Amino acid sequence: MKKGIVALTVSALVLSMLAGCGSSDGSTNGSGSAKFKVGMVTDAGTIDDKSFNQGTWEGVQKAAKELKLDNKYLKPTGTTEADYMKEIGNLYDAGYKFIVTPGFKFETAIFKSQDKYKDAKFVLIDGAPNAGDGKAVVKENTVSIFFAEHESGFLAGVATALQIKEGQAGFIGGMEIPAVQKFNWGFQQGVDYANKNLSTKLTIKPENVIYQGSFDNVAAGGQLAAQMFDRGVNVIFAAAGGVGVGAINEAKTRVQAGKKAWIVGVDVDQYKDGVYKDDKSVILTSAMKKIDQAAYDMVKAEKDGKFPGGKTLTFDSKNDGVGIPEKNPNLSDDTVKKVQDIAKKLKAGEIKVAAEKGSLIK
Repeated sequence: MKKGIVALTVSALVLSMLAGCGSSDGSTNGSGSAKFKVGMVTDAGTIDDKSFNQGTWEGVQKAAKELKLDNKYLKPTGTTEADYMKEIGNLYDAGYKFIVTPGFKFETAIFKSQDKYKDAKFVLIDGAPNAGDGKAVVKENTVSIFFAEHESGFLAGVATALQIKEGQAGFIGGMEIPAVQKFNWGFQQGVDYANKNLSTKLTIKPENVIYQGSFDNVAAGGQLAAQMFDRGVNVIFAAAGGVGVGAINEAKTRVQAGKKAWIVGVDVDQYKDGVYKDDKSVILTSAMKKIDQAAYDMVKAEKDGKFPGGKTLTFDSKNDGVGIPEKNPNLSDDTVKKVQDIAKKLKAGEIKVAAEKGSLIK
């Protein structure tokens, strides 16, 4: 395993509150008894995308329910800065002055909004406000949140190699952006680590690492997965939002036809999304980033008067912000135990996962 330095560190706040998810049952709810309202603008895809939008919204909903806050999400007609600015403005005008935005595409919109709406608070997940030049400017009414995706990808890679033991793995990414790339690089390092240290023989060929280019093309995800499975791939790590949903659907179709096909989920525990009969699922495990927890924590911090404005925070293995699900029905007890032991070493800094591309595929 190539060793590197974990990118980004936690800034000024220990994120320790652990809680479950709510469910999306509409765009508004809450008693309205609090002094502020919580809004969210979705990124590409739907609010029930089984991934980034849904995870963020569930965190918002959980906080809103516990704290009795009005909450509302708006879906832009497009994914340009102007589209995002319009919905941010609509939320603000409706009194929703605590606004959560998931995804790097919001960077320039939040850069402008934090000055335009000085009495509002903004949470930008997986991005940092900038003017389009990459130079982060996080002002006092904004918090920027990142995740150590390479660490959760690493643990998922180890678990996958231990469970599959030998054969071929593949990766389908959405857009080729840092968050998705880190999932890929971490996963490959996890497989490599298991091969070198745990007697597994799982390989990843270059032609089986593909970025589709979007997060909402379900059909394309199914087609890419079908091609990989036809090439002999046993398991696919799909870090691609709606594209990943397509891969999951393809795997379910194959399993129902008597073939073998596994998917590694992403962002949230996607086990239920892979169920094809009774409680049987094609999801081997999931590389999780606790998006719901990040959204929940920031709303709670604002309610408690502790909003960490001006800060850039990272959820990683050290603060339990990333990992694989606590329950993995498709992993053996032996695999789970070994992954838990490795997770402890990762948390203690005994294992370091590179957050950048290295000699991962030969």
